[in-house]
Amino acid sequence: MVRRGIKDAVSEAVDIRVVGEVGSYAELRQQLRDAPCDVLLLDLNMPGRSGLEVLAALKEEGAKVKTLVVSMYPEDQYAIRCLKAGAMGYLNKAADPAELISAIRVLMQGRKYVTPEVAQKLVDSLLSPQGEDPHTSLSERELQTLQKMASGRRLSEIAEELMLSPKTVSVYRARVLQKLGLSNNAELTAYAIRHGLV
Repeated sequence: MVRRGIKDAVSEAVDIRVVGEVGSYAELRQQLRDAPCDVLLLDLNMPGRSGLEVLAALKEEGAKVKTLVVSMYPEDQYAIRCLKAGAMGYLNKAADPAELISAIRVLMQGRKYVTPEVAQKLVDSLLSPQGEDPHTSLSERELQTLQKMASGRRLSEIAEELMLSPKTVSVYRARVLQKLGLSNNAELTAYAIRHGLV
C-alpha cells in the first residue's frame, strides 16, 4: 500500500516516469538489469537485504543510479548513515508528496537532497564529531538486531526475518550489548527508545 501511494504520487509529476517497482532485493537486481533508471527510491526495510546493504552493493559495483532513501525510520538517526553508505538523499515516508518529487528532481540534477534538519545534524557532526552516540559505531546487522529486539521480537523471529541462523543473531546481540555497555534486553529496549531507534 505504501509503495502504491509513493508510485501514484510520483506518477503525477509530468517530468518523471516510473519504470518499475519491486518488493525484494532479488527483484531490484532484475529490475535494474531489465529497465535501468536514473533515480532509485529505496526503503531501508527490504526482504533479503537491508537498504544499507543495497547501497553498499550499488556503490561497490559503481552503479550510476542515484539513490533516494525513503524510510519510516527517523532521519536524525539514519540519514547520515545512508549518505555515508552512498545514498544521494534521505526522506521520511511521512513527508509531503511534493517534497518527494522535489527531492527526485534535485537528485536528477546530480545534487544531494537533505532536509534542513539533516543539514543541521551534518553541521553539528562536523563541529563536534567526538560527541557521537555509541550506536553510531554499530554495523548495519547489529543495528537491525537492536531495533528488532527493542521491538519485542525473539531471536528466532529476527533470524527468520534477516535470513540468518539464530546463533548468528545471538552473536550480533552480544556485540550490541558490549558496544553499548548494556547488560540485558530491557536496557537495550530502553536505549533504543531513548535514542529514537524504534
